[in-house]
Amino acid sequence: MEHIDILKKVAFNIKIQRMKKHLTQYQLAELINVHEKYIGKIETGRQNITLRTLFRIAQALDIEMNLLFI
Repeated sequence: MEHIDILKKVAFNIKIQRMKKHLTQYQLAELINVHEKYIGKIETGRQNITLRTLFRIAQALDIEMNLLFI
């Protein structure tokens, strides 16, 4: 699997999990202390993120981080 494929899969899963929790991009951004445009870039796969940020997103969504890679 290519790097870009992994990034797009994680991006898609973040968006799906966020929507399941009925959170807006703005609300998720507030929970992890980033700008909402950053969340938008993450969810479209245009922003490479660190493991630290991925962990914070998983915590905010109250899910295990590995669910973002499935």
